[in-house]
Amino acid sequence: MKTRIASILATLAVLLIAGELALRLVPIPGTLLRPPVQSIALLDRHGIPLRETRVAERFSRELALEDVPAHVIAAVLAAEDKRFYSHHGIDWLAAGRAGFEGLKHGHIVSGASTITQQLVKISTHRPRNLRAKLIESVTALRLEQSWSKNQILAAYLNRLDFGNLNIGLAAAADYYFGKPVSDLSDAEGAFLAGLPKNPRKLNPHLAPEAARGRQLTVLERMRANHQLDLARYDAAMAEPLTIRAPQRRFRAPHFVEMVLRQLPETPAAELRTTLDFRLNEQVEKIVRGRLAQLREQNVRNAAAVVIDNATGDVIALVGSENYFEPGAGQVNGAWAQRSAGSALKPFTYLLALERGATPATMVADVRTSFPAAGGFYRPENYNRRCYGPVRYRTALASSLNIPAVKVLLAAGGPAALHERLRECGLTTLNRPAEIYGLGLTLGNCEARLLEMTNAYASLARLGEFRPWRVLSTSTSAAHRYSRPELVWQIADILSDNSARTLAFGMNSALRFDYPVACKTGTSTDFRDNWTVGFTPEFSVGVWAGNFDGAPMREVSGVTGAGPILHAIFDYLHGNYGTTWYRTPPGIVERTIHPLTGKLLADGDARGVREKFMADRLPAAESATDYDLSGNVQLNAEYADWFRSAENSLHDRAVLATAAGELLIASPLPGSIYVVDPDVPSSRRIPLIANGSAKVEWQSDSLTCRSEAGVDFALAREGEHRLVVTDPATGRRAETRIRIRFL
Repeated sequence: MKTRIASILATLAVLLIAGELALRLVPIPGTLLRPPVQSIALLDRHGIPLRETRVAERFSRELALEDVPAHVIAAVLAAEDKRFYSHHGIDWLAAGRAGFEGLKHGHIVSGASTITQQLVKISTHRPRNLRAKLIESVTALRLEQSWSKNQILAAYLNRLDFGNLNIGLAAAADYYFGKPVSDLSDAEGAFLAGLPKNPRKLNPHLAPEAARGRQLTVLERMRANHQLDLARYDAAMAEPLTIRAPQRRFRAPHFVEMVLRQLPETPAAELRTTLDFRLNEQVEKIVRGRLAQLREQNVRNAAAVVIDNATGDVIALVGSENYFEPGAGQVNGAWAQRSAGSALKPFTYLLALERGATPATMVADVRTSFPAAGGFYRPENYNRRCYGPVRYRTALASSLNIPAVKVLLAAGGPAALHERLRECGLTTLNRPAEIYGLGLTLGNCEARLLEMTNAYASLARLGEFRPWRVLSTSTSAAHRYSRPELVWQIADILSDNSARTLAFGMNSALRFDYPVACKTGTSTDFRDNWTVGFTPEFSVGVWAGNFDGAPMREVSGVTGAGPILHAIFDYLHGNYGTTWYRTPPGIVERTIHPLTGKLLADGDARGVREKFMADRLPAAESATDYDLSGNVQLNAEYADWFRSAENSLHDRAVLATAAGELLIASPLPGSIYVVDPDVPSSRRIPLIANGSAKVEWQSDSLTCRSEAGVDFALAREGEHRLVVTDPATGRRAETRIRIRFL
């Protein structure tokens, strides 16, 4: 008998050992060997949640078991597997009870799956049959061989379905209660622990009573398991629950969408963005308030961007008045391509300063025809008025169009500006420079508000370009493209309210009680208006208009976008603080004549003060600048303007016609004409000279003609010299141009 018992025991031991060894051959599901898939939580720069994005159509956040309070773990065990820490993957007692109940009633009455078995089940989807149940049971035994109980429980809590697309306890706590798991009460922990039994039928938004009933069951089990004393049990039973409305956070939606387009291939579960959400809220409020005042002028939308100049961080971005407005609300005005208008002019004037000009360099604001591919180009100032002799400072600050075109021509032409704008981050200039022509400085191209604002941020950094960024982890190299003291002069001009008075008056939206450099832009037919500005700390860009291109009614940058920019800067100045630049070494202040730009003696009552680089002072005045009465002598370029009603200098200037020079207005020296053979008008090069009523044109290589009082030359490819002569006085002038055919 003893021998027989020993044999049986030996056989059982062999079977147990064989079973143990066989279990080691059972594979652990691959999905359990990898971290659970997580959704991506986007935060603002201070940690405020902006949005959580779905991954695999679910919201999920990984949670460490040590971050789960003991009472929440107790609730989960009470709901799903009270003997979890005592069994080895299969609860044989629960399984026997479930089997007996099933035979007794003729159908399954209660489940007996342990947490380990459920973990295996949710990690690998199989048809629900006896074979699947057996595989899951064997795999559960294998998993308990390899993993600790805490590993299994942590994996389970991170992969469990809590309904409404929430996978894992952390996602569920945030969605239903708006709090981390560590802050859950006994009642809230029991409530969440009950949902996985049937997430669809226990959906709190659709079946609150069923969800509440399941919570009470869990609490009763916790009390029966001695996991809650009577006082805590009574408190949990009586605690009212506040379930959050069924919605997801979607703050700063246009900004968030830009972030999502830039996510790395393997993003972290939590990403900190550059946005300052509280600031963004204020910008949204400002945009809405100003648009409410512009409805009658047919202004239906606006966008605004704020950049931290030190880093290139986009700290506020509002793409439209209301992202959730049906129709155009989801259009991102900060990224849409819109006509740039005059906002590009500062970059033209910077090119001129780099080539030796100064803020006191004079330019003739008179109607002028410029060479263009289709014949000639004749721009007008915004108010269709010309002002005669103006300094670069006044011309830029008052946004005069004709001077800007002349300055561009003198500063390297469209090619130089095209290259500089691309260097400053404008990616929309995808056509050759000659296609834009001289009109590029007036904004005959498209630009994005975000890129435009960042280009101004490079001015704010005094000539250092740094790419904008929306993720705080992004890194990119900066580069310098201009001398700081030259860009400082541009900033000084753009912050000079007196210099812009000519066009905007003394009390426009661009007038601040503290220094701000700013510039407006308005496109043709009032379809787009811009205002962009900066201090050393911040750059702000605002666009106003209609996404469908409908024109506004007489709304310019200074009246549409300008007040929005002003309000944003007031908020930044009051809540964050703004400063201004120290005057760079080598910058000096001198007295000049406002109509000649030449140096006067300090204290001369005729003069105005201007700032120069010490090694770039203008020439001193001379007797030839004035007539015998002390009036400034204007050359023949001003003749038509001087005789017009626009001339306000009759008591300060004279037209030096008798002793003056004959000037060629078109073609200007160095002009490059691009001729399209299929456009006959482009073959005529306009010939215009100021200073004489009757002139004669000659060229050794071009045919010069006159029809109906209009002089022109017939285009031929190559370089050409043109000479104009006044037969009455013998005065002559010449110019050289280049012509090429497409």
